[in-house]
Amino acid sequence: MLASDFGTGQVLWSFIWFTMFFIWIWLLIMVFSDIFRSHDLSGVSKFFWIFFVIFLPYLGVFVYLIARGHKMGEHAVADAKARDEAAQAYIRQAAGTAPSTAAELEKLAGLRDSGVISADEFEAQKAKLLAS
Repeated sequence: MLASDFGTGQVLWSFIWFTMFFIWIWLLIMVFSDIFRSHDLSGVSKFFWIFFVIFLPYLGVFVYLIARGHKMGEHAVADAKARDEAAQAYIRQAAGTAPSTAAELEKLAGLRDSGVISADEFEAQKAKLLAS
């Protein structure tokens, strides 16, 4: 009975409304996560943004996107770079291609012996290498 009343157009509109609802929920999640991870906002500013987004959600989200959208992009780029650097470091470590301390010391000793760097520079670089 219900299936005969529910036409193709209504199914399409249901999919469209579900998609728009999903996008709205995702926008809310992104705005809240950006508010909480922003180190440049004070606690009071974060409170007011959260208050604004909770009590006037549509207006709050759109104003936040206009006012701080560039910061959201900067945060996303910084997070992506940090994840990429961590992944690259892990890959180098797992593959064993990271330069070892002994290899670096041999290279420095070779540079010192050939006269490219002085003994003082060698000792400074050696101390820096052993400290890390």
